[in-house]
Amino acid sequence: MKILVTGASGFIGSFLVEEGIELGYNVWAGIRKSSNRRYLADSRINFIGLNLDNRDELCKQLSLFAREHGRWDYVIHAAGATKCVDTRDFMRVNFDGTKNLVDTLLELDMCPRQFIYLSSLSVMGPAREEQPYSPITGNDAAAPNTAYGKSKLMAEAYIRSIGDFPYVIMRPTGVYGPRERDYFNMAVSIKNHIDFSVGYKPQVITFIYVKDLVKAVYLAMEKGVTRRSYFVSEPRGYDSRAFGDYIQRELSVKNVLHIKAPLWFLRTISLCAEQLSRISRKPSTLNSDKYNIMKQRNWLCDTSPIEKELGFTADYNLERGTAETIKWYKENKWL
Repeated sequence: MKILVTGASGFIGSFLVEEGIELGYNVWAGIRKSSNRRYLADSRINFIGLNLDNRDELCKQLSLFAREHGRWDYVIHAAGATKCVDTRDFMRVNFDGTKNLVDTLLELDMCPRQFIYLSSLSVMGPAREEQPYSPITGNDAAAPNTAYGKSKLMAEAYIRSIGDFPYVIMRPTGVYGPRERDYFNMAVSIKNHIDFSVGYKPQVITFIYVKDLVKAVYLAMEKGVTRRSYFVSEPRGYDSRAFGDYIQRELSVKNVLHIKAPLWFLRTISLCAEQLSRISRKPSTLNSDKYNIMKQRNWLCDTSPIEKELGFTADYNLERGTAETIKWYKENKWL
């Protein structure tokens, strides 16, 4: 069985490639010329250059593959942008790139058994207080409040609009684990004795460890489901202090100053960071999109469909996942 993993050099993509290799699949890592192959060192990995921005070049790349190898049995589309200097790039990368890939696969008669799209819980927009997100199917309304969420939702809508296209959409909540850099910044802050949070109302946050997300993807392949969408998360939520407390314990850091700032302060900092990002032309972790995500008080979601239909249960709770993540950061000299 041949698998294509796009975005293979990224945080989630590299774990998807590793698991596919371990399960005995013939894995092709879709990368750009500039991609770092640090976590793609296994000699069993096949590589293919993909330019998802250019439909003509992508067609040539896939045509050459088809002549030599046929078609992929499964395509896992993990390529995407989570941070951009210009918010318009979210649409270019997350929507246009997805559309180019899907259209080219169909044009070349290379439609796989399953096209698994890694989307995001952000497609749902703000949740009601204390009410979990419920699964949506078809073209039921969702109202994302971030440029990132809108681009992902448009990609989802396009995929679903193609009759009989064998999609599976995964909507993970906050994904953390080894190699991830945004949550890593939180660990660095706590190592320096500062834990920063925002908003005075109680906040319920949900997480999924990267290996559990990968497990869910391969369970979908094993079960052969198509035209389904799933939230991927631990079933429980955590308060805003939990992650920081686990990190503090694993780092053996004492006397951490817990700073809880008002939302207006986060908004100001986010706008300043966004302006500096435009000047430096480097994406910033803090921006208007991130502000809209961080100010939300509730990220609970209904995981019963993925549990019932795929038999999925998270192997890692936040405590175990944090321990393994911090251990990796230490061993790899990140901390």
